Amino acid sequence: MDETVAEFFKRIILKIPMTEMMTILKTWGFLSENQLQTVNLRQRKESLVQDLVLLCEEKRASLNDAALLDIVYTQFHRHQKVWDVFRMSKEPGEDSDLFDMEQFKSSFKKILQRALKNVTVSFRDAEENAVWIRIAWGTQYRKPNQYKPTYVVYYSQTPYAFTSSSRLRSNIPLLGQALTVAGKHHQIVKMDLRSRYLDSLKAIVFKQYNQTFETHNSTTPLQERSLGLDINMDSRIIHENRIEKERVQRVTEETFGHYPQPRLEFAQYKLETKFKSDLNGGILAEREEPLRCLIKFSSPNLLEALKSLAPAGIADAPLSPLLTCIPNKGMNYFKIRDK
Repeated sequence: MDETVAEFFKRIILKIPMTEMMTILKTWGFLSENQLQTVNLRQRKESLVQDLVLLCEEKRASLNDAALLDIVYTQFHRHQKVWDVFRMSKEPGEDSDLFDMEQFKSSFKKILQRALKNVTVSFRDAEENAVWIRIAWGTQYRKPNQYKPTYVVYYSQTPYAFTSSSRLRSNIPLLGQALTVAGKHHQIVKMDLRSRYLDSLKAIVFKQYNQTFETHNSTTPLQERSLGLDINMDSRIIHENRIEKERVQRVTEETFGHYPQPRLEFAQYKLETKFKSDLNGGILAEREEPLRCLIKFSSPNLLEALKSLAPAGIADAPLSPLLTCIPNKGMNYFKIRDK
């Protein structure tokens, strides 16, 4: 094992929290059970790293083995990345071919390597017919940078792929071409949907809302919370408040459903509109350019926050469709223009 690969292993292992070290190493599956039993997790991390690198050297670990360990670490810490969603499509009337994952991997790798001399591609199969792909990009004259890879999660027999956001924008068209050809599709487009929470993005595009997501700090579901009414209040006020709160709760559940919401951190709206006025004159009356503004809603869990607005009395029910349509449209970037 050369110094470059050894250094790569060191940097990956240093990223792994001590509490997750053994779990990630076992998931990686490269070191044997006997080798793992010799690992002393109570020593300083620098010493532990040296011991693990020596074990990898004994087993003649390759660059691809290190890349697979990096994929495992990224799977455990997928929320540290920002994920974009790509949607592919076939020609109208085109039949669906039988899908072969090994053929997909081979085709994907060949397309990248033909177009770019220096690139390394690693694959790791995951649950639900998904494959994780790690791409380290180089140039025609520079070796691949293993420390700034792009990760792709592709679900077979679906038109969707999820990619970690990359600063290397020039490689996005090539990546799209490889996904389209290897997946036997005709076209690929980037959706207006982005989040750190890969599982939530998957739930949105696959319409799988009835599952458990990481939720915000409140431990009590909205429908189980008390109406919070003062028992000393006038009975007529209590009756009116109860009817209104029940209406708000019913509308909220009809809009958002009974399940926890997929987790998104923001929704962004770009508005372009012409100035309109019944008054003659004014400094904006002759303006040709539209008025533009950007509105961004952000929260650790935006959809759950929106769901709680009306029951909390902060907003009227129902909320604007521009806020509630996010999961159904599969978007959290919007452009609003005059009709």
